[in-house]
Amino acid sequence: MPKSKVRKKDAVSVSPANRTPVKVSAGPSSTLYVAVMLGLMLIGLAWLIVYYLAADQLTWMGNLGAWNFLIGFGFMVAGLIMTMKWH
Repeated sequence: MPKSKVRKKDAVSVSPANRTPVKVSAGPSSTLYVAVMLGLMLIGLAWLIVYYLAADQLTWMGNLGAWNFLIGFGFMVAGLIMTMKWH
């Protein structure tokens, strides 16, 4: 059986024109963005703590009932979603 010819492999070089452009981030997030992000998470936590401790004294909060959980966790989730864009 005849032997196959051995081919020389060319050196693979990546030319800059073949690379895909990479998006460069603009820099760190502003302090206002970070303050709003942390503020939303703390407001949500404070809402739940106040609901547990003082729902009997605050009639409007007691009337909301289980909606307080949605409001409190909604604030916290909004803050957590903002962390995805934080640099």
